Amino acid sequence: MADYPVVKITKEMIDAAQKLVDAVRVNRTVASHIDTLTGILGEFVFAQYFYSDWRKNRVGSNKGDVNFTDIEIKTSAFPFSQRLNLLVREDYARKRKAPFYVQIIISVQDKKASSIDPGTIAYVCGFATATEVDNAPLRDMGSKFGGYGGYKCHHIEITDLTPMNAFQEAYKSYQRRKNGGH
Repeated sequence: MADYPVVKITKEMIDAAQKLVDAVRVNRTVASHIDTLTGILGEFVFAQYFYSDWRKNRVGSNKGDVNFTDIEIKTSAFPFSQRLNLLVREDYARKRKAPFYVQIIISVQDKKASSIDPGTIAYVCGFATATEVDNAPLRDMGSKFGGYGGYKCHHIEITDLTPMNAFQEAYKSYQRRKNGGH
């Protein structure tokens, strides 16, 4: 198995995330009972990984926008497996494009988990560019409740993502180009 960066989810993170659930919930197809909590915690995990402080996030002020400047966090709560995928809903991929998509897996004990406990490990699995996402195949990935999800997602298996050890340089390089530098 590849060596993925991990962040341990704390009670403080869960408590803060639960306070934000109602404010950030999006009216869309629900794939699990903890979708919104999972997404918030994913942003916290990325902030902890990238900035060494989970509080350096924009949850609550970034609704309808990318999660971090030029970075979209995609999070799933599922027992960790390298066969899982970065998923980007087709309609979201058309609506807004983040230059980078980072996949986080919150490794819960059961794929139908209804809660996330303190001490749960989150894997920062890797990243893809908007072009890679746009070129990825589409499929209805189904629902954790069973049956179809009702929407298609671009999907890239975790093992096909660019490892996170290359993220800092890719992000800095993109920022230099975006700001007119070389």
